[in-house]
Amino acid sequence: MKRQALRTLGNDSRSIKIEYHIIFWVVYYIFNSIRWGNYHGDYWSSFVSNLVEFPLHIILAYLNIYYLIPKFIIGKKYRRYILFLALLLTLHYFVRTGLINWLIYHGTLPSFHEKHELFSFNHIVTITLGEIYVIGLVSAIKYTVDYVLELNKNNKLLALQTETEMKFLKAQIQPHFFFNVLNSLYSLTLNNSKKAPEVVLKLSEIMEYVIYDTKKKRVPLPKEINYVRNYIELEKMRRGDLVEYKIETIGNLENVALPPFLFLPFVENCFKHGQTHNGKIDIAITFRKNENELWFLVKNSYEKEHIFPKKSGIGLKNIRRRLELLYGNDFNLEASPQENHFLVNLKIPLP
Repeated sequence: MKRQALRTLGNDSRSIKIEYHIIFWVVYYIFNSIRWGNYHGDYWSSFVSNLVEFPLHIILAYLNIYYLIPKFIIGKKYRRYILFLALLLTLHYFVRTGLINWLIYHGTLPSFHEKHELFSFNHIVTITLGEIYVIGLVSAIKYTVDYVLELNKNNKLLALQTETEMKFLKAQIQPHFFFNVLNSLYSLTLNNSKKAPEVVLKLSEIMEYVIYDTKKKRVPLPKEINYVRNYIELEKMRRGDLVEYKIETIGNLENVALPPFLFLPFVENCFKHGQTHNGKIDIAITFRKNENELWFLVKNSYEKEHIFPKKSGIGLKNIRRRLELLYGNDFNLEASPQENHFLVNLKIPLP
């Protein structure tokens, strides 16, 4: 899939298609012919003379964008570029003037004459500046289109990289999560607890969530809250009365959908680092919708020796990175001790 995506990006990054080149030159030819025809009061002569000039415009424009600029400008050989461009403009002047004089003035349209005298200073400047205008216009269009295509390609590559990184982060979080749950189940089975079958059922629900829902870009918030509750209930079955928890919801959360697996790592850390000296864990969780923002608050008991060690909390570290990938800088995550509790406060925007 990744290779196919990269191949698609490569196809999307192609420069201007040949049909657009043709359309541009046809439109430009018609426009230029009408413009000079109106200026001289002779449209037919303008159309004929432009038939002679436009092949020269096309040759010089493409020599510039496909040879001179790649060879000299990109290679930072600016003096050589100016020299070769000057030579081409000089050659163009003589060829263009000769063809116009031969085919137009003394050929099909002897009555059509330019105001400037051929090979005079004013004539040379006028023709040269006109050709520089054409070359500059074509080059600007070509490299503007190339820039936009390259920008789109880079944006798609960035999106692909972000998606890959997020999958990697979730791949790290999920085994870490299951490790904790299986530890709880193992503890119950060792004690021949009658709660083991109920634990298996809840675990199967959570596995369904991890296997299917975490593949989605967004899941309903009530569903996410339900799996948070299931996880706490699993731990409560394991630890019994040592676990006290409360989940509070404020505001209408029914239509809220968020990326999956945002909140469970915070709850895991409550059990990993939040127990007191007698093993008791007290957790208070609040989900609050405030206009276009969701507040998620987790408050758990802790003792200083159990504060988050630097080498642990993989889930918390990964969830912060996921938030950065999902929301950029448009979120706020604070985690700090307050007296005998540890507080995590997360604010994220809602679509």
